Amino acid sequence: MQAIKKFERFYTDLASMQLDALPDLYSKEVVFIDPIAEHRGIEALVNYFSRLLENAKYCTFSIQSIKQAGDKNHVVTWQMRFSSSKMNKGKPIEVDGITLLEIEDNKVTYHRDYYDLGQMIYDNVPLLGWVTRRIKKSMSK
Repeated sequence: MQAIKKFERFYTDLASMQLDALPDLYSKEVVFIDPIAEHRGIEALVNYFSRLLENAKYCTFSIQSIKQAGDKNHVVTWQMRFSSSKMNKGKPIEVDGITLLEIEDNKVTYHRDYYDLGQMIYDNVPLLGWVTRRIKKSMSK
């Protein structure tokens, strides 16, 4: 199966994913970067996803578009919807984002996510959310 199709299928329902499926999608030397951290190698990525999804009730991605950008590169736009027992009182949170992918030998070798960490985390933590909303409001005047 083509790597980009595997990527799309894998992220459709991330919370129910099988961590042992990651090596089928990502290369051994994958570089994975998001606003939280950078991970190098498949073992580091498996550990990251394991911790990340520990408190998730669910996590789904709606892939909006996938554009090829050269021979090995793709740009993916998406919306993530998730719920965590640790954030927003367990209510759903939606985050818009973009992923840059590099694919070689039918595996993802480079994955970089761009999204608003404030939209994902800061706005959904009780006291911190109030503070960030006040700052945004004062900046928009």
